[in-house]
Amino acid sequence: MRRSNAGLVLFTLAAVIFFQQAQVLAQLGRLSDSKIVAGLKEALQIGTGNATNLTGRVDGFFKNAAIKILLPKQLDTVGKGLRLAGQGRMVDEFVLSMNRAAEKAAPEARKIFVDAVKQMSFDDARKILFGNETAATDYFKTKTSARVATAFRPIIEKSMNEVGATRQYKDLMGRFQNIPFAKSQSLDIDAYVVNKSLDGLFYMVGEEEKKIRKDPLARVSSILKDVFGGKR
Repeated sequence: MRRSNAGLVLFTLAAVIFFQQAQVLAQLGRLSDSKIVAGLKEALQIGTGNATNLTGRVDGFFKNAAIKILLPKQLDTVGKGLRLAGQGRMVDEFVLSMNRAAEKAAPEARKIFVDAVKQMSFDDARKILFGNETAATDYFKTKTSARVATAFRPIIEKSMNEVGATRQYKDLMGRFQNIPFAKSQSLDIDAYVVNKSLDGLFYMVGEEEKKIRKDPLARVSSILKDVFGGKR
């Protein structure tokens, strides 16, 4: 890509992604609707790509305190009972297994996000541009949640079986039920992990959006350097 073309993309993104209305309004008159939408779409693809990269890697969920998947509240009593019975390691391994499943599923959201961006209208782009600090994230939640959940479910199920989470859960429940006075609990653990995976993913998309809105120049300059580096 020529430097002039890269400069045009930077100019377009700067006008659209700065999200500071005075700056945006100053530039909108100099850009066509198609360029405004194109710039915002590229920015959103980069932002959602960052979010899926951050979550879809080893420890992307497990070592991020904000999105780490914890033992379901329904199983708090189970977990405490097992720890008292000297089975704390099993509980820890089960928690790790849930997070590993989420990490494996996260990359599947990228294509769905890209499709949602491609379908974005100029009206959608304007609402996001002048919306609140997570307007784009809210757009993705509305447009993609059902599809992402559907895509995640088989991956979560397969991954949990592979890493032993499902077996561990059943074993965990079996051991707990052998503890005197223990009460049985029932939970669709796959659905729980899917829902928590979506919560974590959209949380990270929101964080990426906030960063762009708060410090767009530094954020976008870094992104474009990665995207266009080496292309002249």
